[in-house]
Amino acid sequence: MSNLSRNINGQTTLDIIAFQLGEQTFCIETTSVREIRGWAASTPLPHSSPEILGIINLRGTVIPTIDLSRKLGMRSGETTQRSAIVVVEVSGKPMGLVVDQVTDMLSVAADQLQPTPDIAGAFDRSCCEGIFTHVSGMICFLNLNAMFAPADALAA
Repeated sequence: MSNLSRNINGQTTLDIIAFQLGEQTFCIETTSVREIRGWAASTPLPHSSPEILGIINLRGTVIPTIDLSRKLGMRSGETTQRSAIVVVEVSGKPMGLVVDQVTDMLSVAADQLQPTPDIAGAFDRSCCEGIFTHVSGMICFLNLNAMFAPADALAA
């Protein structure tokens, strides 16, 4: 589990941002989020991985934009007015994660994080730190450091 949780009234909590990819809800810790931007087209990069949509200029810094659905092995959705780019920093490198829609910012008790079920061979558990249950359904808590390991650092 993340070491970036905080303690309020004796209870450890995680501040998360939740977002939709297709019909599924995912979340990441807010400490890795630099900003949330509205959808903007990216400049494509020739011969890049399928999940890399391209690059954008973020106030003078060129950063890669990643189709998070494709990175997670899901079908990529069409961008709409609700689509967003969640600018995060992973291993000291900024990148934009394209999501269908940002849905919530929550503080949740860390003890509500349940382990990811053990599904033999069908799922890479390293990208998911666990599952939160919420009134709107289950939320998969993503581990960006595992998803974007240094060998995958996306030089742009």
